[in-house]
This record gives sequence, C-alpha cells and structure tokens, in this order.
Amino acid sequence: MVERGPGALPERADTVIIGGGIMGLSTAWNLALAGEKNIVVLDRTYLCGGASGRNGGGVRAQWSSETNIRLMKRSIALCSDFATRMRINVWFRRGGYLFLARTDERARQLEASAELQRDAGLPTRIIDRAEIREIVPELDVSRVVAASWNPDDGVVFPWPFVWGYARACAQLGVAVHTHTDVTEIETVGGRVSGVVTPRGRIASPRVVVCAGAWSPELTRMVGVTLPSHPHRHEICSTEPLKPFLRPLVGDLADGLYFSQSMRGEIVGGISNPVVPSGVDQESSLRFLGLYARALARAMPVLGEVKILRQWAGCYDLTPDGNPLVGDIDAVPGLYLLSGFMGHGFMMAPIMGELFARWLLHGEERALFERWNLRRYAEGRLLSESMILG
Repeated sequence: MVERGPGALPERADTVIIGGGIMGLSTAWNLALAGEKNIVVLDRTYLCGGASGRNGGGVRAQWSSETNIRLMKRSIALCSDFATRMRINVWFRRGGYLFLARTDERARQLEASAELQRDAGLPTRIIDRAEIREIVPELDVSRVVAASWNPDDGVVFPWPFVWGYARACAQLGVAVHTHTDVTEIETVGGRVSGVVTPRGRIASPRVVVCAGAWSPELTRMVGVTLPSHPHRHEICSTEPLKPFLRPLVGDLADGLYFSQSMRGEIVGGISNPVVPSGVDQESSLRFLGLYARALARAMPVLGEVKILRQWAGCYDLTPDGNPLVGDIDAVPGLYLLSGFMGHGFMMAPIMGELFARWLLHGEERALFERWNLRRYAEGRLLSESMILG
C-alpha cells in the first residue's frame, strides 16, 4: 500500500516532507533516487486531496521570464517520459497552448515573451486571426488581435501523475503517511529538530514544507511569516462532446482557460478576485456566471453545453508571482518549496530534481537564491505576467 493510515510513525527520519502532493512526492522521489535514506512524507488528507488533485493538468513552457521558460522546457520533457519511466498512463497530450491577445498592448507583451521562448529553443510563434481560425475554427476571433502559439505545450491527467510518484516513492523505501496532520514543527536552539502529529513525534534535522496554500500556517509554527496567501480557484467540467478542441486556449485578459479532455469534456476556469480569505475549497455560483459568460463569448458554440461538475482548490499566491524555495535563514533545517501560484503541478517534476541536487550537492545555487524567501527582505522582487486563473 502507498497510503499509510493507522499504524506507528517512525521515531526518526533524515528528512520529513510536509505535503503529499506532487511537489512533495517529486522531491521525496528525487532525494531517494539520489541515495538519501529514511525519508517520510506526511499529508493531512489523502493523495490528490489538495491542489495536485484539483487542477486542470496543464503543462506549458510559455512564460514571460527566462527562468520559468527554461525550467518548464525541462519539466515538459520529464512529463513526456513519465508514463514510460513510472509505468503509469498519465494521458499526456501535446495539443499546444493558444494564448489570445485582445489588445495591441497585450499582443506586444506576448511577442516579447515569445522572443524569450524562441531564444530558449521553443517553436512559439505569434499568429494572426486567420491562423487562429485554422487551429480552432470555433473560436470567435472578432475581438482578438493576435495569439501566441506553442504546439509542444500540453495537458496531463493529474491523479495518475500523483499516484505514479507515490508508488515510485514506496518502491525506493520512502514512507508516505496520509491523514497525518503536522501540529508542531519542533526546534532546539533555533534549529529544526522534528515534527509532532496526532499520531506521534518524528525526530528529524531536516523538514521540507511542500504544503502549497497551507505552507504559511506551517511556518508560523516557528515564527516565520511568509508573504504568500491562499486564493480559491475554481474549475468546472462539461458533458462530454465529440473531440474537436486540440489546444488549451487561454486569455490573460480575464484569466479564462479551457481545454478538452480525452473523454470529451470541456474543462476550464477563470480569474475570480472575489473569494473568501484563507484556505477555502468550496464552489460558488459567481464563478459559474463569470466562466459561462466568458466561455460563450470566446466560443459561442459552447453557449448551451451542460455543466456536469464543479470543484475548487487553492492557489498559493506570492506578491511577485514567483515561488518561495530553499532554506529559511531564521530556522536552519527548515526548507521551502511553495508559493508556486497555480503552476506548482507543472513545475514539480523539475523542481523535485533540482531541489535534490541543490540540497545534496550544492548545485543550481542561482535558482535557489533567486527564489529564496530572503529576496523580500532585500527588495529583490521579480515578475511573471503569464499566469492564468
């Protein structure tokens, strides 16, 4: 069994990872693959109970920063090899991402991003209305100025991706314990010494927080305030339709995005600034109204399609749209892999690999310094504009 419910926790671990989503599991697997022993992953609910099981499964290399572009180029390569390596079908489908620009200013922004992407070796192009219609004839392009198109981006089915990592972790001896909430992060002399759960204490000199939207409440246990905060993001799925939509379509103006699953459903979401504060995974009628109107404007043929189900998860938002990774100066032994906005799922394959190399061998120092929590105290804020939802 991968998920471990009742039963004794180990008394000691070399590394405790808090968060059994894809980021935590990818990190655990890569550490174990590098030869680390005695790794424990703890999750407060069940596998796929958090953001990893509640997202749209998009994986793309179209970003506005060179760092994100190059990282996602490598992460997509790992995604494409995942099914073969982990022996589980994740339904990876390279249908491309089509970003719509409805103003000249947005078109210029997409062009600047596309230039960075081409410099990184991506086939991204800025295309006009005629070519947009060739790719997706059903789109209403009357108010579209141009679009950014990369045919190599794609979509995976999130659940088997998580399950694949969890099974691979178990095969390497990683202990994955679900339904195990961390109630205290212990320190001795200011340094991490272990964690406490309702099922017992685990002594450990190293704790990695990979808990997404729950990360701020965990670091507050040791007096560390993160600049990130949870933000509810909703998604819905329609009745299955005959396959017709190959790419994921995104509109950065209102955060609308939608794609068609292997089973024919239209799956998508949209930005909604009016949501309850804190961690909230409930659904709302407001979202349905926003999404339905935007979807029908973008693709009128979907105006009468039936919605079958709706769900929500939480983005882990940071002020500058970039993650929080690496060590925490104030608490030696405590590490972060959080603040990934809505794209932690797609970055997890490469971030788990890079974290293991950084932690064990000191590699990738530039990235882990760039995204370290201390950048806020030092005034080194970054930027990233291509964020959907």
